[in-house]
Amino acid sequence: MAIEFLCRKIGMTRLFDEQGQCVSVTVLDARPNAVVQKKTPEKDGYTALQIGSGDRSRKNVSKALQKHFEKAGVAPKRALHESRVSEEDAAKYEPGQEIRVDVFSAGQRVDVIGTSKGRGTTGVVKRHNFPVHTEGHGTHEFFRHGGSIGANSYPGRVIKGLRMAGRYGNERVTTRNLVVMRVDPAKNLLFVRGAVPGHNHGLVRVRPAV
Repeated sequence: MAIEFLCRKIGMTRLFDEQGQCVSVTVLDARPNAVVQKKTPEKDGYTALQIGSGDRSRKNVSKALQKHFEKAGVAPKRALHESRVSEEDAAKYEPGQEIRVDVFSAGQRVDVIGTSKGRGTTGVVKRHNFPVHTEGHGTHEFFRHGGSIGANSYPGRVIKGLRMAGRYGNERVTTRNLVVMRVDPAKNLLFVRGAVPGHNHGLVRVRPAV
C-alpha cells in the first residue's frame, strides 16, 4: 500500500535516454498534493490518507467542504482521493502537509491509474475486436455483426456476460510497470515512459509499482 499521487495528464512527447535512443513519454502535471485528512484504525477502522490536488475557488465549494478544508488548514482543492496506506507511512504525514513530486525518482517503476477515453456505443468489431464477416455472395447486410448469441437446445437463453455491442471505454484502467524517465521538481512535471490512460488534462493517480 502506497500513496497515490494525483496528477493531470498534459500530453505526450519524446526524450532521449542514456543510450541515445528516442523514447515516447507522457508528461504529467504533478503539482504539490496536500494531505486533507488522516484516518486511523482507532477512529475509522482503517488507515488512509485523503489527498487533495488543484486549487478551487472558495465560492464554488459547499460550506461542509469549506469547513473540511479549514480543519486541515489547506485551501479548497479541486480533486480529492483517499489512499490506503500502512500505519508506518501514515505516521510520516499530518493534515496540511504537502507531498511533492520528488517522492518519485528517475528509473523508478510506477503504476498509473486513470479513466479511459469514452467512445460511446460501439459494435462488437470495435469493442471486442471481432473479425469482420467475409464479404462474399453468401453474406448479406451482416458484415460487422456478432453472429448467433444463443446456445443450442439447452440452455434456451442468452448466457450472461456474452460479448455484445454497448458502451466502450470510460472505465478505470491501470497501466503497470511504467518507468519514470525524468522528474522536474522546479516545474512540477513527471515524465513517464509510454502511454497512460485517459484524455489530455484528465486526472490520473501515480503510485509505486506493486
